[in-house]
Amino acid sequence: MLEWLLLPYAEDFALFNLLNYITFRTGGALMTALIIAMIGGAPFIRWLKKKQREGQPIREDGPERHIVEKAGTPTMGGFLILLGIVIGTLLWGDLSNQYLWVVLFVTVGYGGIGFIDDYRKVTQRSTAGLSGKAKLLLQFIIGALAVWWMVYLLGQNEGLPDGYATSVAVPFFKDLLIPLGFALFLAFGTIVIAASSNAVNLTDGLDGLAIVPVMIAAASFGFIAYLVGNYVFADYLQLNFTPGTGELAVFCGALLGASLGFLWYNAPPAMVFMGDTGSLSLGGALGTIAVAVKHEIVLAIIGGLFVLEAVSVMVQIASFKLFGKRVFKMAPIHHHFEKLGWQESTIVVRFWIIAVILAMIGLATLKLR
Repeated sequence: MLEWLLLPYAEDFALFNLLNYITFRTGGALMTALIIAMIGGAPFIRWLKKKQREGQPIREDGPERHIVEKAGTPTMGGFLILLGIVIGTLLWGDLSNQYLWVVLFVTVGYGGIGFIDDYRKVTQRSTAGLSGKAKLLLQFIIGALAVWWMVYLLGQNEGLPDGYATSVAVPFFKDLLIPLGFALFLAFGTIVIAASSNAVNLTDGLDGLAIVPVMIAAASFGFIAYLVGNYVFADYLQLNFTPGTGELAVFCGALLGASLGFLWYNAPPAMVFMGDTGSLSLGGALGTIAVAVKHEIVLAIIGGLFVLEAVSVMVQIASFKLFGKRVFKMAPIHHHFEKLGWQESTIVVRFWIIAVILAMIGLATLKLR
């Protein structure tokens, strides 16, 4: 928005020329979202406590200490993150860039699904919330619309390889594209977005556990988006140039800033939980960006911690149904380590370290071609 409002006056005020640079606007979006989350956090949490006198319902089958230590903590803090992301992106982004609108559409849409789920949990004093089938159906509908939109956008660009819009790029290979066709790519992209959303949701079980890996992934994909959206950098690194996606760096900046501000209040011991309002929307945003920049496989590396959490749940369920035995003491896997006697802070920090290592491996794929 600022680009539209101020760039026409750049001849009179040379400082406004900075708005031509994605890097500058990314920094502006980051700081704007950070300030909103930091300043708005305290009054928002006070308001949540008034509305949620008993806080988020705690799983009775979860670790025993959660019932005592986390009882009364309000949820839906993800709304604060969403507010920072939306305002930061709209203020500093190029609003003519449709990729921004696609990612905002998924982020807000998935946030709405999470809000309904959180609202039901709080009002009904139950951990059930919205049914799993209903959540998945809504996620698939929103995700499919987003993927169709992105395929359409890429299809409008001339000079791209044939079938590029519906192909999957393979890391470590500069020219290897796997053509899927529209129908199969639509399904693939939708699954990537929904799976990313639910994986982050499963990871959000300890204070600060999910938000820092989300920040790491957002920073990584902001860098990737900037590179693949710039022909010079993409050509030098032998990446698949994807026109228009560089603007997603601004969104990633807003996501990073809002998450950093939220972490101030979510750091152990948490004053507020992001809830499904935050986790579903943030995971969905990361998945959508990965599809947009053609780095879906790299998302599985950078977001490997989320993958590990999701796989641990699937393995636990499959093992119990097939053999009547549990592989882990409790799933997701962070609860397994709690049951082993690890301190919450130890688990959280070590998982953060794993997230950093995986992000470095994922970013290394940009050069190893």
